[in-house]
Amino acid sequence: MEAKKVSESKVEMRELILPNDTNLLGNLLGGRLLHWMDIAGAMAASRHAQSIVATVAIDSVDFKQPVHVGEMIVLKAKLTWVGRTSMEVLVEACSENYLTGESKFTNRAYFTFVALDDDGKPRPVPRLILETDEELREYQEALKRREARLKRREISSSCSQCENR
Repeated sequence: MEAKKVSESKVEMRELILPNDTNLLGNLLGGRLLHWMDIAGAMAASRHAQSIVATVAIDSVDFKQPVHVGEMIVLKAKLTWVGRTSMEVLVEACSENYLTGESKFTNRAYFTFVALDDDGKPRPVPRLILETDEELREYQEALKRREARLKRREISSSCSQCENR
């Protein structure tokens, strides 16, 4: 399995914010945005792994600016880390007013996906080739996020409310 560059699996997608995508204030619903971010991230992970992927974690989603009805949301996804079967993908969102050309950073989230074989079992993925200082920095930060996720998973592996049933 040949290693792949970060640039080989980058994805950019756009969505027009329609009234059905918004809350009562005319702002994009957070759940709708997460749905689109998950799709963009999954496409980048699938391109890298050349397989179906499943979302296994989403690390902190920050909502910096609202996105209004009539604007576009621009989602950019790229791999930041690759393990044996899992991948971390950074998805960043910017709003774009296509009438004025104004663009604003709105959101960022890190998604973890696992590659799946035809039986739905985890399968190995290609290594990641890091070409820039930014890619190396993201990779090193991803290692820290991975450790934090593993610790959280270990702590939350038992549910006190589930045990009372």
